[in-house]
Amino acid sequence: MKRSALDRLVSWIGLTLAVVLLAAGVLLAVASSFVSGQVSSQLAAQKVTMPTEQAYGSLDPADQAALAPYAGQPMTTGAQAEAFGNHYIAAHLKAIGGGKTYEEISGEYIQMTKDPNADQAELTKLGQTRQTMFMGETLRSILLTAYAFGTMALIMGIASIAAFVGAAVLLVLSILGFRHAKSAQGDVLVNEPATE
Repeated sequence: MKRSALDRLVSWIGLTLAVVLLAAGVLLAVASSFVSGQVSSQLAAQKVTMPTEQAYGSLDPADQAALAPYAGQPMTTGAQAEAFGNHYIAAHLKAIGGGKTYEEISGEYIQMTKDPNADQAELTKLGQTRQTMFMGETLRSILLTAYAFGTMALIMGIASIAAFVGAAVLLVLSILGFRHAKSAQGDVLVNEPATE
């Protein structure tokens, strides 16, 4: 194969890959924008305001530090949802449940309902704690799902930029390859024995 033919072949492959990366970049950018927009609009519709220092109460300093950058802001991002779910709701649920999970509280409640001699006031109190834990864990789960989708949107955005850069690099290299193919037409054959 002549060097010029090899240059053209490699250049066409590079050009094809550049087009594929360009298409992937566009699709990733559109997906990133769509997912990010959905997360933002769905969170904004709930009209949650991030807690301020006055609402922290007895929160652990690490939880307070995670919430501080968003204090008083309307919740519209996945990062805010993660901070609220993991550092505000979870901390309050831990206090409400005495360190027990919803599953543990629910198990105690079910056991108590089977006991005919159970204290009804305690049963009612445990039932209310169970319901509060369920609602809190459900809300936390929803917020962490928004965080996961927000993170995916961010990753898709970064991947789209990488795809665009890769497409640009391959395009430049392909153009240089085609240019070299024109000047290499008289070169010797590649991978063939030289004739004497």
